Formats: sequence, C-alpha cells, structure tokens
Amino acid sequence: MTQTKSNLVIGVDGGGSTCRLALDTGTHMYEVKCGSANVSTDLHGALATLRNGFESLAQSAGLTLDDLRHARAYLGLAGVVSPKIAATVAEALHIDNVVVEDDRIAAVVGALGDDDGAVIGIGTGSFLARRAHDHIELIGGWGFVLGDEASGADLGRKLLSRTLHASDGLITGSALTTEILDELNGPAGIVGFAATARPVDFAHFAPRIVAAARAGDDIATTLMKDGAAYIVSGLNRLGWKREERLCPIGGLAQQYADFLPANVAGELSNPDDSALAGALTLARRLPRSGGTT
Repeated sequence: MTQTKSNLVIGVDGGGSTCRLALDTGTHMYEVKCGSANVSTDLHGALATLRNGFESLAQSAGLTLDDLRHARAYLGLAGVVSPKIAATVAEALHIDNVVVEDDRIAAVVGALGDDDGAVIGIGTGSFLARRAHDHIELIGGWGFVLGDEASGADLGRKLLSRTLHASDGLITGSALTTEILDELNGPAGIVGFAATARPVDFAHFAPRIVAAARAGDDIATTLMKDGAAYIVSGLNRLGWKREERLCPIGGLAQQYADFLPANVAGELSNPDDSALAGALTLARRLPRSGGTT
C-alpha cells in the first residue's frame, strides 16, 4: 500500500516542565510525553528531549525517523525568543517541512479555536494573550529570570524570598513561611536550594501557596493577590473586553479565580482544547510537500 508521507502531521507542545508530541497519520493519532523542552534555558537538553520524543512517536506508529522527515510539523516550544533559536532547532531536527515558534501561539489557537478573546496562560511560566480579528498579541513569556509573573515558579521564588525576610525580621512571617523555614533547614538551606533550583523546582511550592492562601495565610494570600493584579493589568493592556472569551490555561491559571475581581473571574470560560491540539491545527495549515513510498 502506498502512503503519502506528507499526509503525516506532527504537533509539539514543549513547555518548561513537560513536552508533549502528537502524530496524526490520517487514520490514527499517537501521543507521547517527555521532559522539559525550554530551548532558551537548556537548548541541548531540549533537543535531546525532542529527538527522544520523535523516536517514540515513530516507534508507536510503526514508522522510522526518516519517515517523519516528510511530515508537516509545527513545534511550539518554550524559550523560542528569536528567529535564530527557531532556525537552530529546525535545522537540528532534520524535518523538511517544519515551523518552530514559541509555545504561546499554539496555546492560544488550542484554547480559543476560531474565536476572539484572551488567554491567561499560567503554569511553571506565564503569559497573557488576546486575539482580535485574526491578530494575536502577547504579553510576558520572557522566562523565569526576567519575567513569568504570577507563575508557579514566580510564586515559589517569592515565597522563599518572603521566608528569608521573615527570618531577618523585616516582615511578619506566617504559618507557611515557618513551615518552609523548618523544612529547608533555615536560611542556609533556602539559599542552598535556590542555588541549583530550576523554575520547575520553585513551582513545586505553588500548590501549597494556593492552599495556604485559601486557608487565610497572610503571606500566601498576598502572593496570590499580587499575581491576580498582574493578570488584570495585562488584560487591561491587551484591551480585553468582557463580551470576549477569557480562557485560563495551564496548571495554575484557574487557581487565580478566587483572587481576581468578580467582573473578571465571572467571565472565565473553559478552553476549547489544549496547546497540543493547537500545534496540530497549525501543522495542518502548512503546505504539503512531495514524497511518497
């Protein structure tokens, strides 16, 4: 039987914590999940993750890596902040028909479908976006060192910072900061943890911060309110209107609902689909190339 390899479609959603890949052969869908794929913070590690993911996809579908070379592929990856990085990734993967962009575009397409509206993307990192009349405008997504406000990593870092401030007597601590100080064996332990911690390591504290804030912990509540204020500021900057959709995506975005103003929280709606689905949609829009077997 003859199979047109250009019918193969690959979508990739590569985030700071996990990378998901999907292959649509036209008759079956295959998905695999790998590790981090942030091409700014760890290019070589991200490329290794992607290569392993493509190998797993090919094996799942009974294909070879050379077969995937002829696929239409769209890669939405964390850390694609310049055309140079995108070109480096595309060249390293040896796929003839590939587009590499940062992961925010696929997330917006997956969440909103064909609708106008805004997206609150908050997980390990963060970004805000609005689509109006087929134009997507983005805010944030600049990474842990310079941005990612309200994200899990940002919350975790700020919690540790507040814990040190409480230890120094600069602010009044809380039950949560006391717990963290004990768990990490004092200020020296906190500094030691932070010296080697990745964004995902800081983000591990986020669920506890959310839970503590809902229980009334002062420090945790302040952190969540600060994050909510950033979200509102960004939506205002983007010009989001209440008659438009507002979709929270990522592991943490929905957790801000209790801390947002009622006129914003009340407009939150479920996303249509995932960033991986958005990547597949964008891959299907790529022109077909030749090549059959």
